[in-house]
Amino acid sequence: MTTTARAVIDLDVPGPTISRHLYGHFAEHLGRCIYGGFWVGEDSDVPNEGGIRLDVVEALRALQIPNLRWPGGCFADEYHWRDGIGPRSERPRMVNTHWGDVVEDNSFGTHEFMALCELLGTEPYVNGNVGSGTVREMSEWVEYLTRPGTSPMADLRRANGRDEPWKVPFWGIGNEAWGCGGNMRAEAYADLARQYATFCRDHGDNSLYRIAAGASNGDYAWTEALMKAISCLGCTREPRGFFQGISFHYYTVPGPWHDKGSALEFDTDDYYTTMVKARGVEEIIRGHAAVMDVYDPGKTVGLVLDEWGTWWNVEPGTNPGFLYQQNTLRDALVASVHFDAFHRHADRLFMANIAQTVNVLQAMILTDPESGALVLTPTYHVFEMNTGHHDAAALDVHLTGAGTKAVGDGELELISASASVKGDTALVSLTNLDADGAASVVLDLRGRSVVASRGRILTADSLQTHNTPDAAAVAPSSFDAVSVTDDAFGHGLAVEIPAHSYVTLELDLA
Repeated sequence: MTTTARAVIDLDVPGPTISRHLYGHFAEHLGRCIYGGFWVGEDSDVPNEGGIRLDVVEALRALQIPNLRWPGGCFADEYHWRDGIGPRSERPRMVNTHWGDVVEDNSFGTHEFMALCELLGTEPYVNGNVGSGTVREMSEWVEYLTRPGTSPMADLRRANGRDEPWKVPFWGIGNEAWGCGGNMRAEAYADLARQYATFCRDHGDNSLYRIAAGASNGDYAWTEALMKAISCLGCTREPRGFFQGISFHYYTVPGPWHDKGSALEFDTDDYYTTMVKARGVEEIIRGHAAVMDVYDPGKTVGLVLDEWGTWWNVEPGTNPGFLYQQNTLRDALVASVHFDAFHRHADRLFMANIAQTVNVLQAMILTDPESGALVLTPTYHVFEMNTGHHDAAALDVHLTGAGTKAVGDGELELISASASVKGDTALVSLTNLDADGAASVVLDLRGRSVVASRGRILTADSLQTHNTPDAAAVAPSSFDAVSVTDDAFGHGLAVEIPAHSYVTLELDLA
């Protein structure tokens, strides 16, 4: 059975800018994300620059990643930055109590992270320690990284080999303060966020974008407590500038927490349940945005989803605290529908960070610990196919006839779509979530003429298909199942999308 849908897109009515930071990434000291993922050390046989894996850098540069969040996550609230500077042989060790109960030797610290960001050409997002740290500790970290001239922390930075300050725009004020970051009440954390933000100062020409640690899923009361800390109900003035963003976290976990399901062994019912959960992110975004709108109608404070992605049971035989999981076509479709939701809420949603970049949860890249081989996951390819949306103007997509499937007590809409325009180029993203049936989508394109189109598709024989060091079974290919159509509604393009597929169409406009 083929789903037939129509998508009306006014190409000459651009909306809010889709911030490139919606395509951000996350690297925590967790499992093999840092050690064995980004960092192999200067003596490794794996090609590296200063200990940083060059094949990982090359792969991520192709994604034009806009920002990288570090050092956590839960790890951030037990990390003390001074332990990660100076000669590596003299750095103290610690126990990573959150992730695997392993010893952390701090060989990857502030200077190594900043070198990584420079190699990637990305902006750093540093998450400070509120849970077990101090205001002074975080304030001095900001000074160490960003202050020019002479000061105690700038002088310490120079003593450790870096003369000029770095640009570090994004700072997280703790992480998951409602849980691993301190088990705080919302109001108690809101007061701390104001205090920490006050002492995290702008130095030189580095302007901080301070991000308060926000809610889990749909805890809108947490968001309201943070908004009350900087504004008031019905205020006509802009919120006070203690922090510029408020985060929240949302993971696609279709099963119970103790048994989240297998990354590889799942059936069609499991798949549809997963997609319902994935599409649920839009309701959560909408809810947090609605709360923020009451206190900030001018939308000056950004909403930040700095942890998102699928979370499955760890792969058998791996350390359960390392959160290593495989990545299939199903994960790629989870990513594609998330991005469509992000684009639709670009007026409020400023940043999002996939969890995580390498070897952890819904990773872009997997590295084989024995051979050193690098694998690009299906999710990686969705990010790459969407680079044209970075900093483009969102276009409304009015979708009708998309078809639905009953899943449990709810329904899953089977077609997901979004679009953007930048200059004389538009990019349309289309996902067919039907596990078995094709979809026919007519793009009713209005306002500007389309003079050429180029298509790409990401699909596979089965939803369980994944990539390994031996086979890149899921990778984009050219797509030409597109034809010009004229009907009673006007001129457009008819797109025939196979089952469980993701398609992008790049349009040249006149």
